[in-house]
Amino acid sequence: MASNRPAPEGPSAYDLDDRGAFPGPGHADSINDGPWEEWNPTEDSVRSVRGKHRVAKQRGSGLARGGTVLGVGVIAAVGAGGMATAEGRPPVPISMPDVGGMADDLADKLPDAKSLPGVGDLISDAGSDAGAASDAGSDAGAASDAGTASGAGTDEAVAPAGAGPLTRTTRTDSGADAGEALRSRILQQADAQQGAAEQEARETAEHTAFQTAAEEADAHQESAEKAATAKKAAELEAKREAEEAARRKAEAARLAKLAKSFIAPVSSFTLTASFGQAGDRWAADHTGQDFAAPTGTPVKAVHSGTITQAGWAGSYGYRIVLTLDDGTELWFCHLSSMVKTSGKVSTGDVIGRVGATGNVTGPHLHLEVRPDAGDPIDPMPWLRDHGINV
Repeated sequence: MASNRPAPEGPSAYDLDDRGAFPGPGHADSINDGPWEEWNPTEDSVRSVRGKHRVAKQRGSGLARGGTVLGVGVIAAVGAGGMATAEGRPPVPISMPDVGGMADDLADKLPDAKSLPGVGDLISDAGSDAGAASDAGSDAGAASDAGTASGAGTDEAVAPAGAGPLTRTTRTDSGADAGEALRSRILQQADAQQGAAEQEARETAEHTAFQTAAEEADAHQESAEKAATAKKAAELEAKREAEEAARRKAEAARLAKLAKSFIAPVSSFTLTASFGQAGDRWAADHTGQDFAAPTGTPVKAVHSGTITQAGWAGSYGYRIVLTLDDGTELWFCHLSSMVKTSGKVSTGDVIGRVGATGNVTGPHLHLEVRPDAGDPIDPMPWLRDHGINV
């Protein structure tokens, strides 16, 4: 803890005159010893001390200002200690000098101002100060000095005539004013902090409301987008189903029309060896579809066309080749007899009869389908595509 500086030594009456101490009779240390001689000052021997009077007043006001500063410091320190305690911290020990006691001790050491030669007449009570103020109105020198003091911008103001000496009441009033000012500042800071907290709370609430509204808007937009997507998907599905139904209807109509122009090669049959089947009776995989039927069963033209070949074909036995208008060749093989061997035929015309000629194990019709007179394909899908239910 910082120690307090010792109180300054009290001023002496001998300091009031710049011409040095006035010892008078006797020694300065024993100023009250022995009788005083009568001293009649003259205008030549006594210089004006009005400036010194002002210095004395200024010193008194300086002491008052010093007391005010100390009072503000005490209040601020006490407030700091209280705030530190409020924050859960240990109180700060503070040591301050007894300003009032120091002032009293200093006053006891000073001589009575009225007893000083040439000075006592200038210091009076409040009532005599008022009289002196009225006398000062007729004093030309004082008026001249007052004009000079009022005209000089750098001179300090002279204390008012009614101002009394520094007392405990004056110091108490100054401390009270400083405490009130500190209290006012603390209240202003508290109001500012409360206003800032309220502003922050309002901004937080506005931000929260804005964020909530944005989230709700996003959720609503997302829900709307999902609904729109679902609606679009439903519309696409309905459109697809409608298109599929239309396609099936068109296919049924087409097959119905084809059914009138395409028929099965035999009326009663049993499907045996199919396309691509392997066996030891064929040099390669089976190249057609076998319709087993009794010998002599009529073989009909599947569609209208032209017979381009008819006769013996080795392992195929008796074979008739019917060429359709699109160039597709239909081979009817293993016939027992051929009814038509050339010319144009219509759908359903009998062109031969089922037999067992060529490389066979029993009577059946071997049917091959060769688009554009090329390699054979599976006859079953081709027959179904043309409205033949086999």
